Amino acid sequence: MTVIAAYLYRNGARVRSVSIDERIDCAHDKSEFVWIGVADPTLAEMQALQRTYDLHPLAVEDAVKANQLPKVDLYGDQLFVVARTAHVEDDSICYGETAIFVGHSHIITVRHDSSRAHLALRQDLEAVPARLAQGVDYVLHAILDFVVDGYLPIIEGIEEEVLAMEQHTIDTFLGHDDITRIFNLRRQLLRFQRILTPMHEVATKFVKQELPCIDAEARPYFSDVRDHVRRVQTMVEDLREILASVFEFSNLLEQQRTGVITRQLAAWAAILAVPTAIAGIYGMNFENMPELRTRYGYFVVLGVISIICALLYARFRKLKWL
Repeated sequence: MTVIAAYLYRNGARVRSVSIDERIDCAHDKSEFVWIGVADPTLAEMQALQRTYDLHPLAVEDAVKANQLPKVDLYGDQLFVVARTAHVEDDSICYGETAIFVGHSHIITVRHDSSRAHLALRQDLEAVPARLAQGVDYVLHAILDFVVDGYLPIIEGIEEEVLAMEQHTIDTFLGHDDITRIFNLRRQLLRFQRILTPMHEVATKFVKQELPCIDAEARPYFSDVRDHVRRVQTMVEDLREILASVFEFSNLLEQQRTGVITRQLAAWAAILAVPTAIAGIYGMNFENMPELRTRYGYFVVLGVISIICALLYARFRKLKWL
């Protein structure tokens, strides 16, 4: 069975466990509701939940397939919410999905490929009965907040890696593996951004629209979720810009270092051209060449070569080519 937890709550306290095919006639008091959590359910289990809680077949189909972007759908007096979870696996961001069915007296969560269970969240809410007694809308907020809070450690980990890469760029050339990692991170952040945008829209709907099962008093809580999503969005955008600047800065440094080496080679080539040219002239085997019979001609030529080379060296040092 994939049922993780299924309990009836009343006035903020857990009353008893329930089965997925057990219809609970809750009172009109919003403090009494059923919270069911399943993970990677089978089609038969989802059909049992559909019959028991009158879930819309299209929503059930989406919950089973688990290939949806974050969204909020309205089916009569029930809500169907899809949120995308994220976790790091082998230096890559992997995604899961949490589908949430919300009725006036029930909330059902369906998790796929999620590395974070809701057990700790359920325990935290049960530890504050006054909060849990406020109904399914506050539980929905807690689940969305739990999902969004899982984004931040991922982005903070990438941020540390990017800052270390930025420092590494200043100290040395980027290698092939470094450049590959930069483009890989940029692709991952772009994909993450495609998840964050609809998640922001989901939170905004709960803040601005009147929806069934959501009281006006709960809207400020969803506003907090929206702010958290926006914060992560800003961090992702900043990291993408930093990665682009790291690559551009690395190219500029490489061009600068290449230019320095080129100038050094050109300077030494110019200095070495002097003795090469003079030696080449006097290396020609003509019989009638001037100064061939001069007693101190050899030493004069060496002196001239040394002086010219020294002047060139001083000039290039002044120009900071050497």
